[in-house]
Parts: sequence; structure tokens; C-alpha cells
Amino acid sequence: MNKLPDILNISPNVSKALSLKLPVVALESTVITHGLPYPENINLAKDMESEIEQLGVTPATIAVIDGMIQVGLNSLQLKRIATEKGINKVSSRDFAGVIAQKRSGGTTVAGTLVVAEKVGIRVFATGGIGGVHRLPKYDISADLIQLANSRVVVVCAGAKAILDLPSTLEVLETYRIPVVGFQTDEFPAFYSKSSGLGISLRVDSPEEMASLAKVHWKLGFETGILVVVPPPDEVAMQQEQVQKVIDLALREAKEKSIRGQKMTPFLLERVTELTAGTSLRANLGLLRNNARIAAMISRQMVKGDIGQRI
Repeated sequence: MNKLPDILNISPNVSKALSLKLPVVALESTVITHGLPYPENINLAKDMESEIEQLGVTPATIAVIDGMIQVGLNSLQLKRIATEKGINKVSSRDFAGVIAQKRSGGTTVAGTLVVAEKVGIRVFATGGIGGVHRLPKYDISADLIQLANSRVVVVCAGAKAILDLPSTLEVLETYRIPVVGFQTDEFPAFYSKSSGLGISLRVDSPEEMASLAKVHWKLGFETGILVVVPPPDEVAMQQEQVQKVIDLALREAKEKSIRGQKMTPFLLERVTELTAGTSLRANLGLLRNNARIAAMISRQMVKGDIGQRI
């Protein structure tokens, strides 16, 4: 393994899997620190890791604890980030400040991509990526830029439904990031299966996805690959229902002058409240599903000799 900085610590089980070139799936931690309340957050984290482990794959939840980047969390570390107040939200730009000041934080999609690429993890499961906000339009998530610079397969349910999905797809195209539908021809709308937006690539199996990734990187492209998975039938919501709730939450955010990194947590919390928990159920269901599919893809990538770059 390449020499890693002394500000980065890999847990023994993740380190062993990487050294042996066994399948590993990275997991972000802002869903634990900022996305869900306690105890739903820690229960979800354990459930996602369990979904991955059941398929013989090693989960690697990533976070920053007391100025140290942790790849793979033990039970005490997991409980700490799930319960600690005032914990930071760590995107790619935030690592230096959080580490230098020995603070703790949950890594966003962009932050997790930075670490996954650094240690050689090739597959990452999340709920929804960030993208282009509806207002203001110039508010574009660092997730998209980091995806353009990280050779990682990101399995998600599309971009968060609170965003401008058509504009997000346009930016993904601009950055040459393949958007691949897993058993779908349509870009999911996070809580909903349908967004009305088509995508140009589709695969129907983990084997197909592994083959596509191999060709993409063999051609010399340095971008990530976005694999979009519709939420499971049993938790998926109707797009029209979700849209009405999001519009109301956006108006409230504008009235309260909420912007920047505070916007997404506020909107997701209000959507949960306004849907009486239905959106939370959808969120939890799609996260578990994405973890399972990511594990399946990771296994095939190792079989196809597209394993972690050590």
C-alpha cells in the first residue's frame, strides 16, 4: 500500500481487505451526523454495514475524529459521531481546517470521495448526491466537482430531490461523468422512482457495471461513475406528493434566509416533518438498498480485476 499521511488511520479489517485486494465499499458519515436524528442514524449506519457484510464485502464508514481521518469505524466511534453535538460537516474543502484544529466531522459525498480515492476504495454507497440548487442557481455542490476527479463508482438514488435535477444532469454531462441507470432508463428523484428525466446508459447486473467501469478507466478517464438506483417499491413515494412538500420547504428556507451548508439539512428535516415520516422511511430504505447493490458491484469489480488501486 502507498504510504499514507499520518492524519489518516485505516481500521484493521479494512486495511486487511485492501491489502488482499478484497471487495470494500466506502460509506459517508454526514447521513449519520447531519442527515438523520438519533437513534435512527446509528441504526441505519449499522444496517448499511450489515447489508454489505452479508455479501462478504467489507464496509468502510469514513469520518474525521479528533483531527484524524478514520476509514472504518468501531462501535464507540460510530456512537460518538451519532450523538456528539456541534460536529462538523466535512466536504473536500474542509479537511485542513477540521484536522488542524483537531475537530470531528461527518464526511459528505465529496469528502468521502477524497478519502476513498486516496486509500484505493473503488465503490461508494450513499443516498443521494449533491448537485445544483434550485435557488440560487450558482450554488453547486462540491460533490459534482469531486466526482469529476475521483475514480470511484458511486451508487446512489440520484441527486437529492430538493435540487434542480435537470441542471444537475447537465453539469454531470459537462464534467464527463457517466450516469448509469441500474435496471432503469430514468434518473430517479431520490424519494421517487420517476423524475421524467432520461439517461443514456443502463446496466441490468453488477457484472455489466463492473465491465463498464473497467472500460471507462482503461480508456484513461479519471472521472467517477454515477450509478443511479430507483428506491425500492415498498418505500418509493409519488413524485407529485414530494414536489409539493419540497416547494413549501424551499419557501420556508427563503423566508428564514437559510443558505450554504445549512440548506440541505434544513430542507431534509422539513420534508420529513411535512410528510409525517414517510420520506424518512423512503430515505432509510433506499440507503440500505444502495449499500447492497454497491456490495454486489464491488464483488464483481474484484473478480474482474478492477479492484482497489493500492
